[in-house]
Amino acid sequence: MVFSTPSFLFYFLPVTLALYFLTPLHKGSPRWRNLTLCVMSLVFYAWGEPKYVFLMIAQCLSAWGFGLLIDKYRGGNASKVFMLVSAAVSLSGLLFFKYANFFITNINSLSGSGFPLVRLIMPIGISFYTFQILSYTFDLYRGDTEVRRNPMYFSMYVTLFPQLIAGPIVRYADVAAAIDKREHSLQRFAVGARRFIFGLGKKMLLANLFGELVGVYKQSGSGSVLFTWLYIAAFAFQIYFDFSAYSDMAIGLGHMFGFHFRENFNYPYIASSITDFWRRWHMSLSGWFRDYVYIPLGGNRVPPLRSVFNIMLVWMLTGFWHGADWNFVLWGGFFGLALMAEKFFFAKPLSRAPKPLRHAYVMFMVFVSWAFFDAGSLGEAFAVVGRMFGVGASALAGDEALYYLRSYAVPLIAGILGSTPLPKIFAEKLMGAERPRAKYILATVLEPLVLLLILAGATAKMIDGSFNPFIYFRF
Repeated sequence: MVFSTPSFLFYFLPVTLALYFLTPLHKGSPRWRNLTLCVMSLVFYAWGEPKYVFLMIAQCLSAWGFGLLIDKYRGGNASKVFMLVSAAVSLSGLLFFKYANFFITNINSLSGSGFPLVRLIMPIGISFYTFQILSYTFDLYRGDTEVRRNPMYFSMYVTLFPQLIAGPIVRYADVAAAIDKREHSLQRFAVGARRFIFGLGKKMLLANLFGELVGVYKQSGSGSVLFTWLYIAAFAFQIYFDFSAYSDMAIGLGHMFGFHFRENFNYPYIASSITDFWRRWHMSLSGWFRDYVYIPLGGNRVPPLRSVFNIMLVWMLTGFWHGADWNFVLWGGFFGLALMAEKFFFAKPLSRAPKPLRHAYVMFMVFVSWAFFDAGSLGEAFAVVGRMFGVGASALAGDEALYYLRSYAVPLIAGILGSTPLPKIFAEKLMGAERPRAKYILATVLEPLVLLLILAGATAKMIDGSFNPFIYFRF
């Protein structure tokens, strides 16, 4: 099920909210509400993946059972063995469903063998919920969190529908306390609803619009330099507004049910370096690889050559996490090289450069990287990059490119402004008006009206438009 569909917005969500808040507390504990939320989360997943919901349940029970053993033998070698076995079991599903065909294809290419490909569809969200399970396993082994003895509570954490399909990657330690006790209030619910509506608007009114332009380029026979850059810009805004919209909706839903999820984006397109960009983009994933891969490998507390190895390994794994193809590995390696260049060679010169120049450098690098990310193959990626610089391009501009540049000028300007903090700053200044009467009118009239208009526009797009799932669903 997708958040940006009438079936979720007008059927599943209202029913789930009603059942959740009608479920009584148990001596002040949300025990029975956790059960309601767990059952409805399984319904949410089974709506689109009826077969693979059993795989997810099996993964939950496996990690929960191994967690008991890790805790029981804490401090001994057996605890480490159970941690490794648990991690291997958790990763087995991801490796099989997502990467089996990648390895088979490459083995066949290298050896000339003819092993058949696996005829299975990848379960939605498996990359996200696998990493959430692993965070519990690793934190439990390291003593950073306590064991969860109730299997339903642990399953509720993994299957929690707001973040189940496309993140953000929620670590068990971040929500462990809220599983046992959390507060609900009308104010918190309103904050969550507002965040959800803004996210829905970003998805339906911006991301999908840029997705249309991306589709036009791919279906067009024109490959001019201008049209290629226009396509890359459209994809850059599409993926940002698409993924940040999902994170907004997930965080908003979390508030509505009493949970607090970490932010996943912090205006990455205003970054002044690639290092800064990855502190702002998909923060839950970059933080996961930092804490569970990079630091255990020694981080930057090792000799330079080992540090180079650590950085490249982490970023190639980051790319591989996004997709089972060489263009994703190269995409991750591209950022690894960029981060090493900043770390070892031009960190100081970059910090002294004028801010507009630093920003231009970041956007240039990111735009080039998106050519690899959105490509169907390495050959396609290099062809797009070539056209960006005139190699293999049909023309410098062309009538078609100029037409779409004029047609999408307003959305592009909205995308530029919307990817900066300016709208938020402007809204905060309005809501912080000094005159009490003006502030009251803004809070009670203008804000609800804006939210209602966004919801109405997004709903109209949902009803009128074609199915357009979130980009990160395929990861």
